[in-house]
Amino acid sequence: MGITKSNLFSTEQNQLANLAKAFSHPARIAILQYLLKSNACINGDLVQELGLAQSTISQHLKELKNIGLIQGNIEGASMCYCIDAENWKATKKLFGDLFDQFVNPESQSCC
Repeated sequence: MGITKSNLFSTEQNQLANLAKAFSHPARIAILQYLLKSNACINGDLVQELGLAQSTISQHLKELKNIGLIQGNIEGASMCYCIDAENWKATKKLFGDLFDQFVNPESQSCC
C-alpha cells in the first residue's frame, strides 16, 4: 500500500494491515510460535530450530521487533528476544475485535 493511500483508512485499519503483513511469512509465524512455546528469552536457538540462515532469521526478527510483537536486544554477538506481552495483548484485541464483528445468523445465508 502506498504511503499516500494509508491516510484513507483509520489508525486501527492501518495497524491491522501492518500486523497482518508481519504475520504473512511462515518463518515469522514459526519464530512467534517458538517464542510462545519457550515462554522465555531466546537467543541462538532459532537457527537450529528453523534451519534458516542466521541472516534470514535476523531479518525476520527485525520485522517482528519493528511492528512491536517481540522485544529484545543485541549485545555484541549475543541476542535475546521474547514476546512483547503488552503489544501481544493489544494485537490479540485488535484481531479479536475484527473477528467479533462477524455475525452469522444460522437461519440466514447471504449467498
